[in-house]
Amino acid sequence: MSDQGDDYVYDEATGEWLPASELAASQPEGQAPAGERVVKDAAGNVLADGDQVTLIRDLKVKGTSQTLKQGTVIRSIRLTANDEEIDCRHESIKGLVLRTEFVRKR
Repeated sequence: MSDQGDDYVYDEATGEWLPASELAASQPEGQAPAGERVVKDAAGNVLADGDQVTLIRDLKVKGTSQTLKQGTVIRSIRLTANDEEIDCRHESIKGLVLRTEFVRKR
């Protein structure tokens, strides 16, 4: 038996049980396996935890008098429960949450 500890996943498109690695390999680019969320930036690129993004327009930050300028790079993002928001770190702002419609993946 040559089972390498591969999990099997039911593929609704074919109606068969397939190894998870085979299903992931056959998945179209930019599409997540069933049950996983897909968070996309303004250009339609799929975002993941730890990605770097760039602001595509100037954003006024609520609660401060500060404006983040277009082209500002935000490093190490984290996805939130809301697919339209990402949690970010910026050196001058703590607890920054940005909408995905205002960022582009680097």
